[in-house]
Amino acid sequence: MKNNIREFREVHGLRQEDLAERTGVSRQTVISIEKGNYNPSIMLALKLARALDVRVEELFMLEEGDDQ
Repeated sequence: MKNNIREFREVHGLRQEDLAERTGVSRQTVISIEKGNYNPSIMLALKLARALDVRVEELFMLEEGDDQ
């Protein structure tokens, strides 16, 4: 799954640490999500969207083959 977390985080002037604090996760979790190494739970995806003031669909996109 592709994501735009880094782009929206930077638009809001947030560091990874700031986003982690706002969503109740570690900086390492934010790094893993941004790199595409970890797909967050629905709850975390919603928290990320709220923290970045966007819809979940704006943060995460399915890539070819993700739906299988």
